Amino acid sequence: MTDELVPDRAAAPPAAPPEPSSEQRASSWLRRVSSGEVLTTVLAFVLALVIGGILIAAVDKKVTAAAGYFFARPGDLLGAAWHSVSGAYAALFRGAVLDYQATTVLKAIRPLTETITTSTPLIIASLAVAVAFRAGLFNIGAQGQVIMGAVVSGYVGFTFHLPPVVAVLVALVVGVLAGAVWGGIAGVLKARTGAHEVIVTIMLNYVASFLLAWLLTTSAFRVHGSQEPKSQTVLTNAQLPLLFGSQYRATWGFVLALVAAAFVWWLMSRSRLGFQFRAVGANPYASRTAGISVARMTAYVMLASGALAGLAGAVQLLGTSKYLTDGIAGTIGFDAITVALLGRSKPGGIVAAGLLYGGLSAGGRFMEVVTGTPIDIVLVLQALVVLFIAAPGLVRTIFRLPAPSADVEGALA
Repeated sequence: MTDELVPDRAAAPPAAPPEPSSEQRASSWLRRVSSGEVLTTVLAFVLALVIGGILIAAVDKKVTAAAGYFFARPGDLLGAAWHSVSGAYAALFRGAVLDYQATTVLKAIRPLTETITTSTPLIIASLAVAVAFRAGLFNIGAQGQVIMGAVVSGYVGFTFHLPPVVAVLVALVVGVLAGAVWGGIAGVLKARTGAHEVIVTIMLNYVASFLLAWLLTTSAFRVHGSQEPKSQTVLTNAQLPLLFGSQYRATWGFVLALVAAAFVWWLMSRSRLGFQFRAVGANPYASRTAGISVARMTAYVMLASGALAGLAGAVQLLGTSKYLTDGIAGTIGFDAITVALLGRSKPGGIVAAGLLYGGLSAGGRFMEVVTGTPIDIVLVLQALVVLFIAAPGLVRTIFRLPAPSADVEGALA
């Protein structure tokens, strides 16, 4: 047989893959949903609510009293438990999102504005921690950076008489610079000497805290004639304007938080510098081989992270607190670590997690007042949410969800 009679099999087009059936498409879609992060996060929150509900019922006196005669009238225990748990969670919702029992619309939406107020500096500080996380660094010093941002912005705010818009901008900028310097110290030490950023930033937290305590005893900060450890009040021109009017505490700091989230998304996902940050975080050895200066990126990351934390401190002081105290930062810097993990170090997730955390804090206080439920239960809820989200395998095991697979089902890509 000659070559002319042999068919050219190489020239034959490859057979097209068969089209998946509707059942296969539906099955693949369900698998992607059931193994995705969104469903796992929602179920983690549900688990936390269930366990929190058990604790709420356990500390309720009416429930424990009904448990004493459970075998005689089991319905009383179930009814008391349901009334306790539903009442507590209803109060939590009323204090965090919408008070549907309020007499006016303005009072009904006040809880949502309180959630926004509480979550604003937390979101910005969490973005600071997330930038470091994604670059392979652990910025445990957000607390100190928040304090320094608040200190410097506060000093400018109550010392210099500037025009309204200029005063706010200058106070914010110096707060950002103060946080950047405080974070940059850890970055430079890490880059130049190899000092571990966790140890350095923890120590800088103490330095910032004691520095603030000392500054509040000086005449430059303390109110004249007062022995109380607090600073002068920020001048009106330097205060962040209110977002929804004088009846609410929410300020334009929340808009700054959303802008910061958008900036971090652009920085880490679309900019060359952000690519280098992520490359160093993924593999510093390969990055060095590719020509990226790991030491320089380390310093830049901590500068950027500190700048965001300083902005959080400035927003907290200029928008909510208005004057410095030794507790100006609260636990913002430490809660930011939790929120960054909860949001998986992604800007959108951090905004959602920050609002959730702020809502739990604002609603927890309302729940304690209305129902008498200890606010410690809210802290337990926060811890449980983080625990279950940090252990997605446990959530999948409890709900018998499939593990996420790297392969793509059939031809559905």
